[in-house]
Amino acid sequence: MRVGAREIAVAAAGFCAFLNLYSPQALLPALSREFGAGPAEISAIMTASTLAIALTAPFTGALADVLGRKRVITTAMVAVVVPMAGAALAADVPALIVWRFLQGLLLPPIFAVVVAYIGDEWPSAQVANAAGIYFVGSSLGGLSGRFIPGVLGDLVGWRPAFLALAGLSLAGAIMVIVLLPPETKFVRSQGLTASSLQMLRHLGNRQLLSTYGIGFGVLFNYIAVFTYVSFHLAAPPFSFSSTLLGAIFTTYLIGTLLAPVTGRMIARLGRRTCLLLVIAAWACGCLLMLVPSVVAIIAGLTVCAGCGMVCQTVATSYVTTIAREGRSSAVGLYVTAFYVGGSMGAFLPGLAWNSAGWPACIAMVIAMLAAMALIAALAYGRPE
Repeated sequence: MRVGAREIAVAAAGFCAFLNLYSPQALLPALSREFGAGPAEISAIMTASTLAIALTAPFTGALADVLGRKRVITTAMVAVVVPMAGAALAADVPALIVWRFLQGLLLPPIFAVVVAYIGDEWPSAQVANAAGIYFVGSSLGGLSGRFIPGVLGDLVGWRPAFLALAGLSLAGAIMVIVLLPPETKFVRSQGLTASSLQMLRHLGNRQLLSTYGIGFGVLFNYIAVFTYVSFHLAAPPFSFSSTLLGAIFTTYLIGTLLAPVTGRMIARLGRRTCLLLVIAAWACGCLLMLVPSVVAIIAGLTVCAGCGMVCQTVATSYVTTIAREGRSSAVGLYVTAFYVGGSMGAFLPGLAWNSAGWPACIAMVIAMLAAMALIAALAYGRPE
């Protein structure tokens, strides 16, 4: 697939969204020490943003179905710079939570609407590949949002690290304003009421509901693994610094390799078989992380990162394919399910961590993978 200006623009939007979303993750142990907060308490700054996303995503979709795609995307990308800078000035954990919540409110207008834009503007046969390019940008943003603060946190402190990310976000917003073409195939909704009714009709679609369930599990597992592995590796015998914790997120790079070929995987295997195989591989990667070896843990993280990215690409591209109307609201509902899963993935494994540590977190993730496999087996009953 040829990569032109609009492909670069959607990749940049994904990059900036996930640069912001995951920015505290490599710094959680350092923030925990600075503010005297335990793992479950400090992880609330992750829960705050994912919960805000879950609360606003479907309404963002309805709004975009009325106002148009590019206007909503670019406005949000400029606005999200403010809470990123505000977090750098936070005096305590509650202030960080407030800024992270505000940041979460502004992220659905970026990634939910970008996915809807892709569904509108690309031919249906190219949607999965275009979504793959978007997720390449997303995975690089997720990596950068962890690696850059990890390194800068050790060199100059976490506050300058957050300010650096605010600058990167502003540069990305300018790039999207310049490169993203105005939508040409978007059919404007007749109003917020009509768009809301479309959203309610999505809830009667069995395939959409099943895909929302899979999306819930994807981010639950991502957040659970990549949040609590930081505490696992920061503790003896590993004793990782913030820089090393940021470096483990280079495992995200596997997503940049797999996301663009996911469309071919679906075409060859079918959506159902593809999901079941990927979920099985994901479970194996989780088990590998129980081995008390840095090499084994990094290998397991790499498997988890790759499998999660493939699952996300499969599910998100399917939403835009089967939603024949109100794509923004359909994607918005998916994003809500996705980030409710992320909120639970930050909170529930914290309880497991407090009771039985890292093995209990992994057990919870494997249970969620089993539920995702059951959904895929029943909802996508026939290979496509």
